[in-house]
Amino acid sequence: MKAADQQRLIIYQVFPRILTNECDNCVPYGSLEQNGSGKLNDFSEILIKSIKNLGCNAIWFTGAVECATKTDFSEYGIPADNPNVVKGEAGSPYAIKDYYDISPAIAVSVPDRMKEFEDAVKRIHREGLKVLIDFVPNHTSRVYHSDVAPEGAEDFGAKDNISYFFSPSNNYYYITNQQFSPTFPLDREGKEPYIEFPAKATGNDCFTAFCSENDWYETVKLNYGHDYSDNSDHFTPIPDTWRKMRDILLFWCGKGVDGFRWDMVFMVPVQFWNWVIPIIKKQYPATIFIGEIYDISQYRNFLSYGHFDYLYDKVNLYDTLVGIERFNVSAAKLTGCWQAVDDIRNKMLNFLENHDEVRFGSKEFAGDPTRVIPYLVVSSMISSAPYMIYYGQELGESATENEGFAGYNNRTTIFDYWSYASMRRWFNHGKCDCGLSTEQEKWLRSLYAHILGMLNKYDALRIGNLFDLMYVNLQNKDFNPHSTFAFFRHTPEQIHLIIANFSTSAILPGIIIPEEAFTASGLVEGRYEVRDLLADVTAPISATFNLDFKAGGKTFVPVGPCSAVVLEISLPNKQTKNKQKL
Repeated sequence: MKAADQQRLIIYQVFPRILTNECDNCVPYGSLEQNGSGKLNDFSEILIKSIKNLGCNAIWFTGAVECATKTDFSEYGIPADNPNVVKGEAGSPYAIKDYYDISPAIAVSVPDRMKEFEDAVKRIHREGLKVLIDFVPNHTSRVYHSDVAPEGAEDFGAKDNISYFFSPSNNYYYITNQQFSPTFPLDREGKEPYIEFPAKATGNDCFTAFCSENDWYETVKLNYGHDYSDNSDHFTPIPDTWRKMRDILLFWCGKGVDGFRWDMVFMVPVQFWNWVIPIIKKQYPATIFIGEIYDISQYRNFLSYGHFDYLYDKVNLYDTLVGIERFNVSAAKLTGCWQAVDDIRNKMLNFLENHDEVRFGSKEFAGDPTRVIPYLVVSSMISSAPYMIYYGQELGESATENEGFAGYNNRTTIFDYWSYASMRRWFNHGKCDCGLSTEQEKWLRSLYAHILGMLNKYDALRIGNLFDLMYVNLQNKDFNPHSTFAFFRHTPEQIHLIIANFSTSAILPGIIIPEEAFTASGLVEGRYEVRDLLADVTAPISATFNLDFKAGGKTFVPVGPCSAVVLEISLPNKQTKNKQKL
């Protein structure tokens, strides 16, 4: 196996409070006492190895940092937040109320919650995996207070001058002389109405006191030195918010965290990233920075000037894959996805699911988790970029429950205390062995493990070049570019021909391979033995067979419905260098 720094980053995003929660009678809008919560201590050696055996080499904790919640932990110095500005019983993990703390709900011993986190990090590191945490730079909960901050660290807003909408030294923006008065009542829950005077700007750049329930009303926007009243910047001297965030990042790096997934990075001035990331990397050079961003035109700026290591590619590759499944978008459009980011495509974080998006198996996406093969193959193999799956994706979790605040939204909740049967069956009281899983869940998990494991097992998929075969097959009567996508991944020692079939019918496409593909990959015309590397999980008629490759000629390859083939071409006079099994 390649050293960790030579591997593609394969991330498992997880909600600790849900992954291992074994409550089998959760009630909508249930409290922590009613529905329970998973714990950091549940991340045992067995559980971590189970994630590692999926082919993952990093765990991204979502909802680990303390957020506003309706749950009362007053006996530990953490009172419940006003319920009128908290989403769900558990609260939104993107309404941070203490950047220096761990959510008490995911601790077995609340006073020892940070130690439990540190111990989980150590166990994950012992298994050779990295630890990432979700980080929210753009906004906090409406009431922010740290009860465990290091000596000398001040709360956000502690010294703000509330007489100004904007001040370079303020941490928040204020709607001066106006009480927070959203379009919904602030006394509908609990004994006390929520009162905020003056109103702070709401986190989604809502600079009014009159936000709606569709706004991020549970959050308030942080001030990084940009005055939205006249679009002027005030970055000299360094704003107080910058310094506070720098110190918080250094704090978490000191806890052993290997990197951060940054929420909505484009809502924070790129000048801040240009300043802070080099500071962090000077002290912790290997720290990984992943940015959530939705504007392709800004990708290169945030990578080069902003110093991010990787960025989401949601609006490019992900949205195109959704379009293929739901909106009759042609598979040939995938060519434009890699072309749009050709020079930076290995810096994109690709995925089929995350906490913001609907589950693949939900009715709003594919409606059937077993249809995932062509989508998983293309999204994970089109480049050497990092790849991510969302907890339960590998089991086909399809989000069919009403958890409370989340409702029926084709997503698994991020706001409620909850447990999902698919995860409970896999967890099996800590055995993490799929001992109670259905046959479909077991097959899906083996499929994900097989495909994700390939990404670092084969150099062609780990670091190989891409040669897209679509341009020469668009007018090919033996090839359907609407539902079929084909490409090479290759190194001098390995060549893989990958064909994805998004249709519900078996196909036998005759693929034209142009002379340029032979030149680029080093393939020589002739007859070759090929092996379908997916054969163990897709169960074709034969895993190994012979194919003729001739420049300009057609190579016919059978592909099953909603499936794919990854053909390893046995090269004469060259030794194929496959990696050891993970």
